[in-house]
Amino acid sequence: MIASETRTYEARMKSLADALAFVEDYCARAGVLRADALRLAFIVEELFTNTVSHGYGGDCHSPVQVGLERRADTVLLQYADAAAAHNPLESLRGEPGGLATTLSMRPVGGLGVYLIGRLIETARYVRDGDMNRLDLALPLGD
Repeated sequence: MIASETRTYEARMKSLADALAFVEDYCARAGVLRADALRLAFIVEELFTNTVSHGYGGDCHSPVQVGLERRADTVLLQYADAAAAHNPLESLRGEPGGLATTLSMRPVGGLGVYLIGRLIETARYVRDGDMNRLDLALPLGD
């Protein structure tokens, strides 16, 4: 079993490439299948983009932490930022407005978080001091 690892990035869109490279490298070393690694990268990309765009209101020097831990049949993602308190789990499992309509007619926003909710097995949010902490478990394929 590979040990858990955590990296901290500046909340800048240019840092997203480094965060995704960390996910890809960790998954390769942990024996995570490519399809699962891509799902995990999608989740990190969505969370990171939302943090920078909505949580911080744009690029800044504030932290974004990404932690990964491989377990037998899951990868745990520990994600944290110091943006204003926000619990994304409130909208994680719900259907985004207008999903039943065609994609071209639905309002912008919410689909990425909805998709994350469909990919993960368990989720937990806590506000820890000045940090939003999100723990997600991604089930691994066979």
